[in-house]
Amino acid sequence: MNSISSVSETNSLFLKSKGIKPSYQRLKIYSFLIENRIHPTVDIIYKNLCSEIPTLSKTTVYNTLNLFIQKKLIQKLIIEETETRYDINTSMHGHFKCEKCGEVCDIFLDDDVLLSKKLQNFKINETHIYFKGLCKKCSAIA
Repeated sequence: MNSISSVSETNSLFLKSKGIKPSYQRLKIYSFLIENRIHPTVDIIYKNLCSEIPTLSKTTVYNTLNLFIQKKLIQKLIIEETETRYDINTSMHGHFKCEKCGEVCDIFLDDDVLLSKKLQNFKINETHIYFKGLCKKCSAIA
């Protein structure tokens, strides 16, 4: 078995373990998220996969991503009101969005910053931490 089919089989088994039928399109979308940790939008995912999967629709991408969110495989990022992105990393972390190039990257903070004693009597269901500014590359050019 070559490494591509091995990865595909591993992803297929993982999706099954989460109660998701591993269709070809779902596997490709999941693989794209694993291999491209760029916090993509639906359009980015669709544009990258439509040549490989001619029957793929944006509706399928949306539905698949919503299923993955429901099963807690990914999280939805809404940093800007006009743009929804998706993150395969569901651990507690923040995000930085460059206001010039649009790149979104993960920011890992110390647990003591995220888990303040002031919050100890609260039940937290979601945490969203976003920073905006210029990334290293863009601030070097500016």
